[in-house]
Amino acid sequence: MTDASAGDQLEPRTVTITRADLVAYAGASGDLNPIHWNERVAVEVGLPGVIAHGMFTMSLAARYVGDLAGDPAAVVAFSTRFTRPVVVPDDDAGATVELGAKVTDVADDGTRTVSVTATHEGKGVLGKAVATVRPR
Repeated sequence: MTDASAGDQLEPRTVTITRADLVAYAGASGDLNPIHWNERVAVEVGLPGVIAHGMFTMSLAARYVGDLAGDPAAVVAFSTRFTRPVVVPDDDAGATVELGAKVTDVADDGTRTVSVTATHEGKGVLGKAVATVRPR
């Protein structure tokens, strides 16, 4: 990414989220809300099914930018809004999230501002996702 210019589209990535990922993230984060692992509870509260943690989805997008940068420590800021949940079915296929990125600005010191997109089933799940990436 160190040679990317403003306006450059970066290599997209598709990630898969499974129920096992949600259970692992729940344990690691301490967010044990049953809407992230229990179908019955999720439906009872009006959700279409078990949903991925918003912060887990955000972390996948931040990891994607860190991979593009070649160093996760190069990502010095990441912000987003959660716009739509990712429903994760109880099967081996899981749910897919398509990630994309575009460099929107390059500062004099080489720091890049990167706009990130994340979609599930053709709909955005993160809004106004922006990363700041310093050169390595």
